[in-house]
Amino acid sequence: MVTKMDKPVSTPPVRFSELKGEKLVRQVPRTGGIVDVVLPAGVILMVIFAGVGTGWWLASSPKTGTMGEPKGVAVQATKEGLGICKDDQTFRDGAEGELAEGGIDGEGAFHLVRDGGPSQNVYLTSTSVDLSQFVGKKVKVMGETMAARKAGWLMDVGCVKPM
Repeated sequence: MVTKMDKPVSTPPVRFSELKGEKLVRQVPRTGGIVDVVLPAGVILMVIFAGVGTGWWLASSPKTGTMGEPKGVAVQATKEGLGICKDDQTFRDGAEGELAEGGIDGEGAFHLVRDGGPSQNVYLTSTSVDLSQFVGKKVKVMGETMAARKAGWLMDVGCVKPM
């Protein structure tokens, strides 16, 4: 039994002579005209001006505190020392020795000379205390140990007490 599905389907060939009146390629219609260019350019310019304005405003705003200084605590000179010396619990690390200028290979601006030779020196930097006031004096420093490449011990000083 033969069904309609078994018969091959053939479509008649299309002749170009029959398509003479139709265009095969059409132009895409343009929409909006100048709006397509002006609107995105305006948005981009607004974003640029907003960024520049925000940066200018932040740069000109008054600065509060200094880096490395806990908020709400002023660095002050007291008879106990210079810096944030309210208690011995503020900083974990401390060392004693004679304060001298100079670091080691760019690490630290000062160092503590201690018994045992140069291998026992503590190299110091500070973001909150002016260590130059204590050069040549025996002091106790307290602060936080930092990672170092050349120095055996590098400390960010937060408190200096004269001995």
